[in-house]
Amino acid sequence: VQLQASGGGLVQAGGSLRLSCAASAFINSINVMAWYRQAPGKQREFVAQIRSDGATNYADPVKGRFTMSRDNAKNTAYLQMNSLKPEDTAVYYCYANQYTGMYYWGKGTLVTVSS
Repeated sequence: VQLQASGGGLVQAGGSLRLSCAASAFINSINVMAWYRQAPGKQREFVAQIRSDGATNYADPVKGRFTMSRDNAKNTAYLQMNSLKPEDTAVYYCYANQYTGMYYWGKGTLVTVSS
């Protein structure tokens, strides 16, 4: 499975971006898809995840601002990010694991939020 993340960019504080993560394999073979982020000088941290049944989970700093969804027909997961803050600046990585236990990381996409 290959994961292609896209949608990053430069946005002002308070703005919005939508990240996409396209999977090369059938998304139905994937149990969980998630987003992580890594800010300069910090460790990679969990942002959000969506299970195959559509259940979502979010890190506290993004609750109420970020929404994760998946489109099985397009083999793609999305992260809608609203009310962005400068502290959301990071490289965002897509992650997926299959029911077999295999897991994958995509290349990151940079999100920069200016104050």
